[in-house]
Amino acid sequence: MEYTVKSGNPEKQRIGCVVIPVFASRKLSSSAKIIDKASNGYISNLVRRGEIEGDLGNTLLLHNVENTLCDRVLLIGCGKEKDINFKTFYKINCNMVKTLQASGATEIASYLTEIPVKRKEISWKIQHSIEAIDECLYKFNQLKSKKEEARRPLRKFIFSVNGRGQLMQGEQAVRQGMAISAGIHLAKDLGNLPGNMCTPDYLAKQSVKLATQHANVKTSVLEEKDMEKLGMGALLSVSKGSREPGKLITIEYSAGDKKQAPIVFVGKGVTFDSGGISLKPGAAMDEMKYDMCGAASVIGVLSACADLQLPVNVVGIIPTVENMPDGIASRPGDVVTSMSGQTIEILNTDAEGRLILCDALTYAEKFDPDVVIDIATLTGACIVALGAHPAGLLSNHNPLANDLLSAGQTSGDRCWQLPMWDDYQDQLKSNFADMANIGGKGAGTITAACFLSRFTKKYHWAHLDIAGVAWKSGTHKGATGRPVSLLAQYVLDKIQANK
Repeated sequence: MEYTVKSGNPEKQRIGCVVIPVFASRKLSSSAKIIDKASNGYISNLVRRGEIEGDLGNTLLLHNVENTLCDRVLLIGCGKEKDINFKTFYKINCNMVKTLQASGATEIASYLTEIPVKRKEISWKIQHSIEAIDECLYKFNQLKSKKEEARRPLRKFIFSVNGRGQLMQGEQAVRQGMAISAGIHLAKDLGNLPGNMCTPDYLAKQSVKLATQHANVKTSVLEEKDMEKLGMGALLSVSKGSREPGKLITIEYSAGDKKQAPIVFVGKGVTFDSGGISLKPGAAMDEMKYDMCGAASVIGVLSACADLQLPVNVVGIIPTVENMPDGIASRPGDVVTSMSGQTIEILNTDAEGRLILCDALTYAEKFDPDVVIDIATLTGACIVALGAHPAGLLSNHNPLANDLLSAGQTSGDRCWQLPMWDDYQDQLKSNFADMANIGGKGAGTITAACFLSRFTKKYHWAHLDIAGVAWKSGTHKGATGRPVSLLAQYVLDKIQANK
């Protein structure tokens, strides 16, 4: 898809379709008033007759409107102006895309950028229009023998800005929107691939490929023998149950000052999670291919940073394994030694994500990080607590947590902070090791984070539990690409704060 920005009146756009907002109670937007005046009251007459009310979800496609140069005018209902927020704006753009796909138009001039979204500027609206459009157009059909293609697919969107003074700002928003959207797309593709294709080795190859595409990116991969030398007994205790060797992938994006401490993202990469000896129920087990969505989001955000050539240093660490119930797989009751030297009693082999993450978090120390943020589909308890809307957030540093909460509000990819009080640490006590890998029935998301916190004492750290947001089930089953948008916004905010 091609995206660009332009200033100019809607009636003068020589293009396939001009998209115009209309608000609830039949209120015309600025661009609708201009079209109405040029067409001698045609739009207001239609509204007066009740052809479109302006409610959210209303659409009306018009052809050959008098005194306009476009082939079509699409009126989009936006609801009440004062109620428009990120979610509403997203729905408005999706309604536009669905209608346009059936219209035959391929090149579009969108005036939805004039919609008032609370405390959001034109650049935000352009960037998030692109993310919404690409989200609505996304299809994962590369594994189908017959691919469904639109007869006349959408090819180009032009976003309206108010005068030449906003062109540069708009063009930067286009670049950001396209890069972040491409990162989300990449994370979705990786998540949607089945476990027999997206293996630890495949993730490693995709990470190496990223380095070949960008001069500022370097990828290295530790094999199991390398991890043995480093003492990563927790990670290796998971991978030994699979015939697919585990990997520890490191992606370094270096475009900031050499003295600048890097942001480190650590992504859980369990490419298929059977539960191991603590076998999961068979129902919906196919969705356990999504247990590597944390890893996918790290690759996605590194891709976005590199595409935008952001002046920052970012490191992605991806511990990646399969969790399978082989004859030499870990058993409940086994005790392993982590890279940190702390010992862990494995009471449940299905609590494997924290075992691979804890060694990766210890490994992160070598980069002398500014902050470390891990991203993991870690606990079903997070879905029980928060549902499918925000990711769970826990942290040992309140300023870092606040920065992530703020980035979530800006991006619309929200998270919600849970407490991580010392009271919960007692649930991890073990009679036979330094700690157990589960904390019992209560507060499962919190005790998982408490476990990880024992390996993050040397730096500022946050944990994002994305179990509820990384993929959708049912009719619309598929990876969401979250939280690439949140992480990218966090990086952009850090750059802005350091200027």
